[in-house]
Amino acid sequence: MAALKTQRDKTPESEKITINLGYVDLGRIDLLVQEGFYSNRSDFIRTAIRRQLDSHVDAVSKSIDRHTMELGLRDYTRADLEAVQSAGELLHIKVVGLARIDPEVSPELALATIGSISVLGALQASADIKNALADRIK
Repeated sequence: MAALKTQRDKTPESEKITINLGYVDLGRIDLLVQEGFYSNRSDFIRTAIRRQLDSHVDAVSKSIDRHTMELGLRDYTRADLEAVQSAGELLHIKVVGLARIDPEVSPELALATIGSISVLGALQASADIKNALADRIK
């Protein structure tokens, strides 16, 4: 298979999530922010999430290996997919993080080269690509 370039140097955009917290927990967070332990609520929540993820780093790593997934930011360009097509191969994209399909990729090229997509995190692709691959996105 043609070598595809993995880009982990770039800082990907973040994804906004919404959570519900009880008033007491929210008050305790606000108190820590007020006391200067954190710059704001988001800083506290990001720090708490990172600590939880760090406490499960071995389990996450083993799961990524077991499922043969890539971790981080993964870009798929038109040139990448054309190389896959020339080799007569089919991609099965498995990413934990952010997978991006370049806007220059046509729906036809995506259909010809991508067999399945499984992303835990976010998939960035044009609406046309997502529609074309709808039955292949898990």
